[in-house]
Amino acid sequence: QYSLFSDLFSVPFLPIKNPKFTFIDLFAGIGGFRIAMQNIGGKCVFSSEWDEMAKKTYLLNYGEVPFGDITKETTKSYIPDGFDVLCAGFPCQAFSVAGYRKGFEDTRGTLFFDVAEIVKRKRPKVVFLENVKNLYTHDNGNTFQVIKSTLEELGYFVFHKIMSPAEYANVPQNRERIFIVCFDKERVPNYENFVFPEKVKLTRTIHDCLDHTVSDKRFIYTEKMSHYDELKENITSKDTVYQWRRQYVRENKSGLCPTLTANMGTGGHNVPLILSDYGIRKLTPRECLNFQGFPAEYKFPESNAISANYKQAGNSICTCCLVAIFNALFLPTTHDTNLK
Repeated sequence: QYSLFSDLFSVPFLPIKNPKFTFIDLFAGIGGFRIAMQNIGGKCVFSSEWDEMAKKTYLLNYGEVPFGDITKETTKSYIPDGFDVLCAGFPCQAFSVAGYRKGFEDTRGTLFFDVAEIVKRKRPKVVFLENVKNLYTHDNGNTFQVIKSTLEELGYFVFHKIMSPAEYANVPQNRERIFIVCFDKERVPNYENFVFPEKVKLTRTIHDCLDHTVSDKRFIYTEKMSHYDELKENITSKDTVYQWRRQYVRENKSGLCPTLTANMGTGGHNVPLILSDYGIRKLTPRECLNFQGFPAEYKFPESNAISANYKQAGNSICTCCLVAIFNALFLPTTHDTNLK
């Protein structure tokens, strides 16, 4: 994939030449997993994403166009053998099976089944998954139990933890997500010694992620806009990020950025707002990437609509959480995994 486009433009995030491990990037989005994995020495050997706009952003930053729909057998056929880690921030679909007793069979018809099918065929040493916090409690815990039992049925030991970047990655966003790390018990010695990272002190503030020079009128609210009087009355501090919630303003009193969402660019619900020297304004897509831990060199295509950029940033993952978790795999107790 990379060789097709590497000479057409400058690619900011080139593949690792001498990798410590290899991985595949499923439901890749704009490559949040990839940024994190490359930062700690991994090389991506396959990526898959169906959204065409996200694929353009992925191409611009990595010089590759991800393969398409991972539910199709033709797409799965391009996945190489022998990679170390499977990464997937898979969309969560509700399971419709009533019994929840059939393990692997219960996941058919869901996107998790495609992840499980690839795990079954390729046997990576580590499976690294991310999803919304509610996956753990959905359907009274039955959905998560099916996922966990399926991975155990395939021979993996499953760890999981709900984490937020403000608590574990020194990133000032409140974004609780469940992270699932699974080890092939036959190929990874000392897998039971894995522990998720401990909480860290939050030393960064929203000002580390905001660009205080932004004066672009596309992002600034004026008196001509609906609900402006209510916004002006309630948005009074420059030290927090507010959110417009359909009919009211919600202040994040902890001083953090609220959870970024895919629909924040549509102009209605869940729009993150700040008070700047130029007035009340939305976060820019670049600022949203900052709150997701993306490096400054990461960029959106100029042809992208702003709404698409918001969607891509909101659908992505906090890369710093991934780095913190994956660094734990390389503790002395797990050096024998050959992942290093």
